[in-house]
Parts: sequence; structure tokens; C-alpha cells
Amino acid sequence: MLTRNCLLLFLWILVNEDLVFSSRAPSSSLGRSRAGREHARSSVGPVRNGAARFQRVKRGWVWNQFFVLEEYMGSDPQYVGKLHTDLDRGDSSVKYTLSGDGAGSIFTIDQTTGDIHALRSLDREEKPYYTLRAQAVDIITNIPLEPESEFVIKVQDINDNEPKFLDGPYTASVPEMSPVGTYVTQVTATDADDPTYGNSARVVYSILHGQPYFSVDPKTGVIKTALPNMDREVKEKYQVLIQAKDMGGQLGGLAGTTIVNISLSDVNDNPPRFSKSFFHVRVPESSAVGSAVGRIKAHDLDIGRNAEVEYTIVPGDGGAMFDITTNEHNQEGIIILKRPLDYEGKKIYTFKVEAANAHLDPRFQSFGAFKDTATVKINVLDVDEPPVFNKPSYVMDVYEDTPAGTIIGAVTAQDLDASSSPVRYSIDWKSDLDSNFDIDPVEGTISTNELLDRENIAQHNISIVATKLNSPVLTSRVAVTVHVLDINEFPPELASSYETFVCENAKVGQVIQIFSAKDQDLPSSGQQFSFRTSKDDVKNKNFTIRDFGSKYNTAGIITKRSGFRRRLQEIYFLPVVIDDNGYPPKSSTGTLTIRVCGCELDGSLLTCSAEAIFLPVGLSTGALIAILLCIIILLVIVVLYVGLRRQKKKETLMSSKEDIRDNVIHYDDEGGGEEDTHAFDMGTLRNPKVIKDNLFRRDVKPEMKRGPRPPVSQDSADIQDFISQRLKEHDTDNSAPPYDSLATYAYEGDGSLAESLSSIESLALDFEDDYDYLSDWGPRFKTLAGIFGDLTSDKW
Repeated sequence: MLTRNCLLLFLWILVNEDLVFSSRAPSSSLGRSRAGREHARSSVGPVRNGAARFQRVKRGWVWNQFFVLEEYMGSDPQYVGKLHTDLDRGDSSVKYTLSGDGAGSIFTIDQTTGDIHALRSLDREEKPYYTLRAQAVDIITNIPLEPESEFVIKVQDINDNEPKFLDGPYTASVPEMSPVGTYVTQVTATDADDPTYGNSARVVYSILHGQPYFSVDPKTGVIKTALPNMDREVKEKYQVLIQAKDMGGQLGGLAGTTIVNISLSDVNDNPPRFSKSFFHVRVPESSAVGSAVGRIKAHDLDIGRNAEVEYTIVPGDGGAMFDITTNEHNQEGIIILKRPLDYEGKKIYTFKVEAANAHLDPRFQSFGAFKDTATVKINVLDVDEPPVFNKPSYVMDVYEDTPAGTIIGAVTAQDLDASSSPVRYSIDWKSDLDSNFDIDPVEGTISTNELLDRENIAQHNISIVATKLNSPVLTSRVAVTVHVLDINEFPPELASSYETFVCENAKVGQVIQIFSAKDQDLPSSGQQFSFRTSKDDVKNKNFTIRDFGSKYNTAGIITKRSGFRRRLQEIYFLPVVIDDNGYPPKSSTGTLTIRVCGCELDGSLLTCSAEAIFLPVGLSTGALIAILLCIIILLVIVVLYVGLRRQKKKETLMSSKEDIRDNVIHYDDEGGGEEDTHAFDMGTLRNPKVIKDNLFRRDVKPEMKRGPRPPVSQDSADIQDFISQRLKEHDTDNSAPPYDSLATYAYEGDGSLAESLSSIESLALDFEDDYDYLSDWGPRFKTLAGIFGDLTSDKW
């Protein structure tokens, strides 16, 4: 090993000889692996003439390719390799250090020589390689002579692991009767050794047990069939032992085994077979229809769906009397009775049954027909049977209030045995309600015992018993349902109050209304009605009735003419006669009201109101809407005009608001007298009882509130004093304009019994007084009393 390493080092130096620098400067070459990877760096050369000269310096480590054998069992540490730098001149001035994975614990280095040893045995399967870092430093100053370099120590594999089947044992299945070479399954063995080194992980497969039925591919581990026509019915399960051996199967290789359990899956390669060709079955004649009267079975060696058997009766003697089905659980053929048996009619039935597989495999049709046939003979046994009714049930109808003793129906039963015994009938009384009916024991006729009321019970259910006279223990029963029918008590009537209209532009023969009828009698579902025109209205030239038939129970109103006009006649009355189908039949006459209406061209209703008659003929809806819009616009204009007129009356008495110097206020019209109520409030002057606080001037808008004015004394008789007082108030009023004004007041005094009748005072008052006393003043005040009475009532 050492010789080989030295030769490799020598060859590496020859190849890289051109990279060695001059001996004047320290240099080294860095060998990273067998490939001789190099790393260059810059260094400073020697100083010449006092100036530093920079040059490229090639430096590196020189060591062997490092491998270490796994599972080393020697007593001494295993030699790994040697680290060396060209700076080491052998004078022990260089110290080598080691760091990284396992440094110190697994690997150690001689600090002087650079030899690396492994301290313990290594396992490649635990860790295949270790990454370490080497450093060369000056032994005295510990200054690094080379930069730290990283290298790898690889654990060299040996064949210490046998192949293992991680997924074993295996289970597989292959169809029976498969040809040679049919794929069964694949096994895979895993070897933990290094597959890139030697043959330690090269696995070869072989069969140790399971031949000659199966074979295995030595490289892929694929198991295939090796014997043709393996029959599941002969042997179903096989156990195969597979071996995987490394080192390519050579002597000395390690091996592992696994078991493969192989089963043959079933195919339909066997037909069903009857155990015997003739089956004998005895069946009592009293067997019920649909019951099982016998069982046969054809055996099939296959399993699952391949063993499913279908049974059929070959057309012949028993095909009409019997049927056969398959029991899904045990694949038996169950013979079913399709019709009642009669010993007196026929005693023996013979037919053939065929059994065949339900699911055929076309690969095996050459083996022959997959079916079998057997004969079945059925003997009918005589049984003493009870009487048999000619119907399974009976339904009878009877009207309510039918007299007692009325026959409503009959039942019939007979003895089908050869003895043909007479039959007697009776009612099986289960409740007191069954006493409403009676039955003739010989004839079997059923009659009523009392009056029936449908409103009380609408349906009776009774049970009739038939007994053989010579064998009373043999009886049979039948159910009889008696429906109590309702007597037609109520006449029919119109279903609702129909609102019928006819268009003025209606045509002749047009259906303008469909109507129906109703009846309070029950049941309503079976009622039928017919409609017709009354005899008194046959000559009606306007409308007629058309019956749509009892299927629909409806009728229609048909126009007999055109040109209906609301101005001439707005409403027509049409009588209709309604008949029902009850017992006894009832009829009634109803009246349909028909209104003439205006309609659109398509027949849709426009209007039926009486006011529409006076509208211009021919005006459409759009024209009417336009007229209404015009009317609304005119009303708005009138309201605006009236509002403007009222606004002008409220304008100020001043003709000019800009010039506030002494002006003479003039009016364009003559004073209104007592009717002028807008300038000043004259109520207080006319009636001292009416006192108002905070009275403001109406010809100007005050800017500040005035204090309350002292009330005028009611007892003052001198009007001059009152006027002087008011003038004084105006002179001291800060809110009054600074110009002279003339105010004229009128006071009628309080000497009149009627007091003041001025319209000014009437507007000023709040109508808080009671004016009922005006009625006591005589005829002259009657109108006035009525006016003020209305005002009082409107206020309250």
C-alpha cells in the first residue's frame, strides 16, 4: 500500500513539474485528490532594492488517496495515510493538526510526520465517509504555513451484509389453467453493501423450493408459472422458497431467503352436474300458489361466481304449472307452484330441468357444454279441502234508507273434492255492526236487517264463512265490502258567483265565460252535471249555453250576435238549468249576470264603469292620459296665480324701501274701511275686552321685541285719552320707522246690545266665545247665528 502511494505521488509531481516556482521563494503544491485538484493563491516575494515585488506563488498539500477498510479487526490502529507539505524539510519545524468528523476520537495524526491512523473499527453502513480539515503550522510560532484544507476519508466496503427481503413473506395469486410463463409476482432483495464497489451488492435470485411449478428470473426476481394447466380443483395453494445471494451468486457470497405463498384463482372450467338424473317429488294439492314444493341441486366444482347456476324448466308438461328459481346461498333449484293443484283433475306432472353456468368463459367452451339436464316427476297428493269461493272478495252497493230485508247481493262457494259436499253460509260476527246484514245459509244471498244511514257509516266490512256440510271443521272465509250510497238530496248549483263580461266588439259564436257546478251531495268526485238553457229563455237572441260534456263538467256562454253597446243596455241576465246524475236526479236554475264592457282590439278588458259610457267614443288610453295631464297643468297654473295674488296683498304700504326720509304715504285706491284688516289690528279699539300682548306693526318688520303694552282700560270713556296714549307709545317705539304716519281708528262703543259687528273684529278674535245667544235675538240674526255656529263647530 505504501509503495503504491509513493508511485502515485511521484507521477503527480512529474505532471505538475511546470508549476513549481523558483527556489528563491517558498512555494508548495496543493494536492486535493487523485485528480490532483490545485488551489492557487498570491504571496509576496523577496524584497529587492527596497521595494516589494508581488508574484503568483503555488502552494499545496501532498498526501495519499485516503481509504480505510471497514470492520478492521487488527490489534494496532489502522494506517490511513500521510499528510505532507513541501515546506516541511524534515527538520521537525512543521506541526500538523487535524479537525472535523471524528478528529481525535476516530482519527488521529502524528504532528511531526503527518501520518493518519484510525483508532477503531468503522462500519460503512453507519457512515460511508468522513470530512476532515488539515492545517500545517510553524511548530514554534504556531503561524499557519498553509491555509486550512479539507479532505475526505472514505470507508472502503467489504461484503459484510446479506441480501434481505424487506417486503417478505409474499402472497400472490395466478389463475388456474394459465399457460407457461404467466406472471405471478416479483420479489426484491436489498443489500446494504456498497453497490459501486465490487460485487458485494450484486444479488442473484433462485428457487430453493417450488419447482417444477414456478420459476424466478435470477436478475429481476420475477416469478412466473413453469407448468401448464395447473388445476385449482386438484391443488389450490403452493409455497415457494426464494433465495437472494450476493457476490453475483459466487461461492462465498451471503444469501437471504423469503417465502412466497401462491394460490390458484378459480376460472369457470367445470360445468354443473346433477347428482342423479331423476328426481321424485310429492306435493299436496292444497299447496298454496307461489309456495316451494321441491328442491334439486346441480354441483359445480368451481367456486364464487363461476359456480353460479341457473335453472330452467324445459318447455313441456310442467311448464305451465311450475317454475324454478335459484337459491343464491347454496345454488339449489327451488320448484315453485304457479297454479293451484287439483288431485281430481290431474295426479302426475313430469318435466325436465336444465342447469347451466351463469358466467361462461369462452376459453373453455371447447371442453363441451357447460350444462346438465335432469327429469323431475311430481305426484299430486289428495287432500280434503275446504269450500272455495268463486271470487277472492266481493263488493256490493246499497242506497241508504233501503227497506229492511232487501237483497243486496250473493256469494257462492263449492266443494272441489270428489265427494262434492253441500256448502252452508254464515256471517262471522265480529261486532254489533255486522247485525245490519243477514245471509241465506243455503243460497248465500245477503240482505239488510235495518235501515242504513250513510252519514253514520259509509262502508261496512263483513266476513262470510262457507262450511262443508259433511266436514264442519273445513271452512273458508271471504271478505264482503258493502258501500252505502248517498241519496241525491241537494240540487246542483253554480260553483261560484261568476263575474262575466262581454266586449262591445265581441263576435258571433265567441265563448265569453266557462263555468261549472257543484253539489253538496257526496262523493263529489263521481258527480256529473249537464247544462242547458231554460225553456223560457230558448228564444234568447243574445246568448246561449253550450255543454262541454260530463267528462269536463263545464259549460260555456256563447254570443249569438255582435254589436253590444253599453249605452243601450249595460247588463244582461242569462238563466241556466243544471242537472246532476244522482238518484233521484236533481236540477236547479241559476242566473249568470253578463256586463257589457269596453275592450281593447285583442279582447283584453278596458273598463266596465258607467262613467266610461259618457267618454267620447274612440278615445284610446293614451288620449285619456293626455287629457288628464292637461287638466292637472291648468290646476297648477290657477293655484300659482291665486298664490301670487295673495302675495301682492301682503306687500308693505311703503312704495319705496330705499328712501327712508320723511315721506307721505299715499295709496292708489280708496281705503277699505272696516274690511282693511292688514295694516293694523282694530280689534282692541272696537272691543276693549279683547286684549293682545306684544302687538307689532304690520307695515314694517321689527328688529327687536317690544315690551308688553299696558291694556286699555275697559272703563275709559274718553277716546282722546286712549289715542294720546297710543301716540305716545308710537313715539317711544324704537322699532317704528322715523317718519310721520297717520292712523285712523274706529270704535263703535259698547252701548249696543249686539256689541261690535265689525268684520275686522271677527277676524281678530279667536272664536273663543259662544255664539249660541245669537239665536235668541230674533229672525233678523238667524243667518248670522248660523254662520258663527258653523265657525265654532269647525274650530272644535
